[in-house]
Order: sequence, then structure tokens, then C-alpha cells
Amino acid sequence: MAQWAAGARRSKTEDGRPKTDLAWTMNFEARSSKLEARPSPHLTQPSPLLQGAERGQHGRPRAAASALSPQRGEGRGEGCEPSPQVPTGRRVNFLGCPLDLLTSAQLLEELRQAIDTRSGPRVIQFVNANKVAQVYELPDMGPIMWRAHYVLADGQPMLPLARMLGIHVPERIDGIGLMGKLLALADLHRYSVFLLGAKQPVVEACVDRIRREFPNLRIAGFRNGYFSPDQAAEVVAQVRAARPDILFLGMGSPMKERFADRYATELGATVIQGVGGSFDVWAGLVKRAPVWLQRLGLEWLYRVLQEPKRMAWRYARTNAICLWVFARALAKRWTGRRV
Repeated sequence: MAQWAAGARRSKTEDGRPKTDLAWTMNFEARSSKLEARPSPHLTQPSPLLQGAERGQHGRPRAAASALSPQRGEGRGEGCEPSPQVPTGRRVNFLGCPLDLLTSAQLLEELRQAIDTRSGPRVIQFVNANKVAQVYELPDMGPIMWRAHYVLADGQPMLPLARMLGIHVPERIDGIGLMGKLLALADLHRYSVFLLGAKQPVVEACVDRIRREFPNLRIAGFRNGYFSPDQAAEVVAQVRAARPDILFLGMGSPMKERFADRYATELGATVIQGVGGSFDVWAGLVKRAPVWLQRLGLEWLYRVLQEPKRMAWRYARTNAICLWVFARALAKRWTGRRV
């Protein structure tokens, strides 16, 4: 059973929030058709909710084509409706995915302002080799990514690939690193956070560590990510009742992207970030790669060595797709023709 912080959410003046301007997996894959949520104004149409891509005999997706999304691998990102809150000139098309060119300092300042003014939701998505592969294969993922308010370069290899395509990415902003920075921001300004995802013992251990390391932030609530489609309405209502400033989604992909995209306004959080398996790292169950491996872009190899049975095929497959998409983009850049 989920555990929730008691008491109603206090106002900013009552909880003493500073006003200074300082610069893993969910177990359901079926459509949550029983959740009668209000249409989100930042969506052009509801995305397939938490429904995993239907697989064929050889593991290839059989998802139906969406009117919002071109056919696989052809012009993804072109014609997709972007988030209206993305400043002009900051977002570029990188291998069919949107990519926002900003630093972590700029990002944190914008998120601080959004929280202080309650001007959310601000949905944060990430680009890595796996996401490029998903956008290439899954019809709904391109529009989901382009509707996000922030899309950041999570994988270190994305930076040199972008440079070869003439795109200068200021810095890598990875998911677990941003989670730590947001927790520090919440601790400084006494913001509230909600953790949704992973198994119950994992999320509890994660919350315990956060409370020790960031005593000034408020845990608005937490629950595991194991619930059925029939319970989705209850989960969304629980998060909305807690009214967290920041919501972390410790779910697998593409479920966390679909969940954030579909229920952004219904969840009531100002900042919504998918963090994947970061709860396991914060709980001390999984070790993160050494910094020197991260800088070399080999964090994926470290994860494969930790969990070879689960991660080896995933990385081999998604890395191959990403390199194929990149090769086509590079050939088009050199020749001026679509390959």
C-alpha cells in the first residue's frame, strides 16, 4: 500500500519558502481506457496511454500508425506540434527527436521560476540511443517528444553525434544527474516532491535516503509503480491531491513518456521528470558507472556488465538502430539528399 504524507499542502508563505531569484518498471501495458481524465490542453489528441508496443513474431512493433506521426523513419519531428512554451530558436531536430540547447543552470532557473509561479506543468524528456530507436519505430513517440516542454541530451554519445551534424549541445544533462540537482533545488527552496514508480521497497529506500540528504524538502507522497489499468485513475488522483512541486516517474520507457504526456495537467505537479531506473540507484541497489566511464560515453557498457541478460540485447539493438538513423542523417547532410 502506498504511503502518503499526511496533511494538506501548505502555501508558500506558510512553509517559509524563499522568494529569492537564485540563479522500474510499471507492470501494466494495456490501454487505461477506464480513466476518464480531462483532455490535456497541451495535447493535440490523447496518445496511447500506457500501452506497450504490440510485438510481432520477431519482436518488431505492430503499433497502428497515428495521424500525428509519419511512417517509421521518415521525417519524424516534421509536422509534429511542438510545445508552445519552448522559446524560438532553442530547439533543434536531432535524428527525428527534438533537442533543447540549454545549460543545466538555465534549465534549473527556468524550473525554479515555474515552480514559484505555479506555471506548470513542465514535462521533461530525454534523448539517448534508446529514445532515437523508439522514435524511429513507435508511431506515437515522435509527437510525444515534440510536445514536451524540455527535451535534453541524456546520453553522452549524443553530443559528438550532434556535432557531426552541425549541432552544438552546450552540455549533457542526464536524467539521474538532473534528479539530484532538482532535489538540491527543492531542499534549498523547500519545494515538495512526489516519487512514483519502482517496487515498494525500492521507492521506500529511495525516500529514506532523500530525507537524510535533503532534510529541508517535503515529501508530498510516494507509491510503487505496480498498479493495474483499473487503478490508474486512483493513482492520478492521489498525486493530484498531494500537489507536488516536482514529480519523479521511476518507470520504464516508453511508459514514463506516455504517462507524462497523457496526464501532465491531471497530475497537478509543476515539474514532471521521468527518471527510469534512478530510484534503484538512489536506493543503493544499483551502482552508477564511474565518472570517467560516463565521460567516455561508456556508461551503457557498465550497465551491460551489471545486468548482461537484461541489457545486452537492448543496447545492441537500440545502438544499432540509432547508428543507422545517424548514418542516414549524416549522408543527407553531406549529399543534400534523403537516404
